Amino acid sequence: MSLDDMATDWSGAAESVFEEVVALRRAIHADPEIGLHCPRTSARIRAALAGLPLEYREGTSTTGFVAILRGGGGNGRTVLLRGDMDALPMQEETGLDFASGVPGAMHACGHDSHTAMLVGAAKALCARRDDLPGTVVFMFQPGEEGYHGARFMIEDGLLADPAPDAAFALHISPNHASGVVTTRTGTVMASADTLHARITGRGGHAAMPHGGLDPIPVACEIVTALQVYIGRQVAVSDPAVLSITKITAGTAHNVIPGEANLLGTLRTLSEATRAQCQAAFMRIVENIAAAHGAVGEAWIETGYPVTVNDPRGAALMRECAVGQLGEDGFEPMVHPIMGAEDFSYVLQAYPGAFAFIGAAPVGSDPATNPPLHNTRMTIDEAAMAKGVALHCAVATRFLERGFEAA
Repeated sequence: MSLDDMATDWSGAAESVFEEVVALRRAIHADPEIGLHCPRTSARIRAALAGLPLEYREGTSTTGFVAILRGGGGNGRTVLLRGDMDALPMQEETGLDFASGVPGAMHACGHDSHTAMLVGAAKALCARRDDLPGTVVFMFQPGEEGYHGARFMIEDGLLADPAPDAAFALHISPNHASGVVTTRTGTVMASADTLHARITGRGGHAAMPHGGLDPIPVACEIVTALQVYIGRQVAVSDPAVLSITKITAGTAHNVIPGEANLLGTLRTLSEATRAQCQAAFMRIVENIAAAHGAVGEAWIETGYPVTVNDPRGAALMRECAVGQLGEDGFEPMVHPIMGAEDFSYVLQAYPGAFAFIGAAPVGSDPATNPPLHNTRMTIDEAAMAKGVALHCAVATRFLERGFEAA
């Protein structure tokens, strides 16, 4: 089989492992784990990969690992494919036969399918190991849902030897037609930072507010000022979303509290706007509080960076999607998504791309389906076969020609 054939002939290989992929996905879905340590999920993945010609490398910070497939020869290129494995702290309400058996935990973001697709791709690629002109690194990562799992795996040195020349990841979407791939050049997803503020006033009797210093109206003024700042001082061509999602203060109807606390999120599509808005948040909290004689303390819990696709990586994923799925199998992504993704850490270190593959259940309306992070989110499992094929095509296409245009 020629390399050109390998780049375009993966549907049969994907179908041959499809039943195993579905079974693994359902087993992981029924037993979700949260955070950086997912030992049961890792064990299931290792069991599914047993007997394959893979080398394993583990870190100390997480239960994530990489499985390395060294091809039969060629140009020495290395390509990385990522699958995340952790779940969300949510109570599942899908009614599936294989619904979560762990109270308060659910695979509502599709990581069960990401992991299963990557295992399927590893099986398919291992079957053609002798024809591979380079090395494939399969990155099985926990802690994507806010725990910085990719960063920890990078800091543990798991991606350093062999260092990938390119890195790619797929994410399912129940709000796109099943099997249709979408991505774009440049920014794909936003950064995400958590905002904290404490306004300290002086407590007192609610009937005599002049005897205290009420932090609640100060907090309200800060929330309004933040929205005005975003609307009037952030360029619409490089937007930001700043949402204060929680305000806590007080204990009783007749007591002015001594402090009020704010919690929120900041999302941006560039690191420049991110830095601008972070500085503005600190300034607005501190100065508005000071103007009222209160004390404003602001701090930011830094989250994921902006997810940015290398133009060559995005073009390669489009080429492979069209090659595997036809012209109707690819849809350009018009706008970035304001959600965040910790594959951003990988793309900061290595060129590549992140794409979505539609998984809307058959007969459903993608536009109104329960979205990701919803307690009723479900997928069309048939989309996973196309995801396996796309993983394989992207890997072999890159190993064959790198980022060289078709």
